[in-house]
Amino acid sequence: MRELDQKLLDFGITESFDENDYYVSKSNYFAKNIIEAWPKWEKKIVNLAGEKYSGKTHLSNIFKKKSNALYLYSNNIEDKILKKIKLSNSIIIEDLEENFDEKLLYSIFNLVEQDNKYLLISSKKPIDTMKFTLPDLLSRLKNCIIATIEQPDDELIYAIILKSFSDRQIKLDNKIIDYIIKRIARSYSKMHEFIYKIDELSLKKKKSINFKIIKEIIN
Repeated sequence: MRELDQKLLDFGITESFDENDYYVSKSNYFAKNIIEAWPKWEKKIVNLAGEKYSGKTHLSNIFKKKSNALYLYSNNIEDKILKKIKLSNSIIIEDLEENFDEKLLYSIFNLVEQDNKYLLISSKKPIDTMKFTLPDLLSRLKNCIIATIEQPDDELIYAIILKSFSDRQIKLDNKIIDYIIKRIARSYSKMHEFIYKIDELSLKKKKSINFKIIKEIIN
């Protein structure tokens, strides 16, 4: 998948993170509603959990714009970042993994709660299901709102396909989209890969996307 991402960048695709470009369905309603509700959160720490390509980064960018949040990638966070967090009212930690330093995460949670800050964490798995062992951290995890983005329904798949090809300046006939929806796997990652393959094949063949190309990819 990493190779696919690199090739997609080579096509010069610009992804929009504008709030108006985020399509809401039953699959992601709760997550989007939490972002819209800021700063009236019931708890100061929110975890957006969902599969890769499920729209977590889009929501994080919407939150960043709304709250002027400090945007951090989990693999770049070290102890010295606590000074920056101390100076920020809202913080985003993107792509938190189970191997993250538990003591450091606990320190970040403490800062957020003591200074009445807001923290948005995105992750593939809900953080309360991660294999953390630090007792104090486990206690803090109970004080988080978990907003899980579910697998996409047909309505959301339709919107994702439209947006993905719109980002590539490609128009698809509605009949082709309906055909795809009935046959594609209900997975954000699989959809991403499928869209890439269609795009790549149409570029190689120098033809517009038609049923023949779609069937070739599906088969």
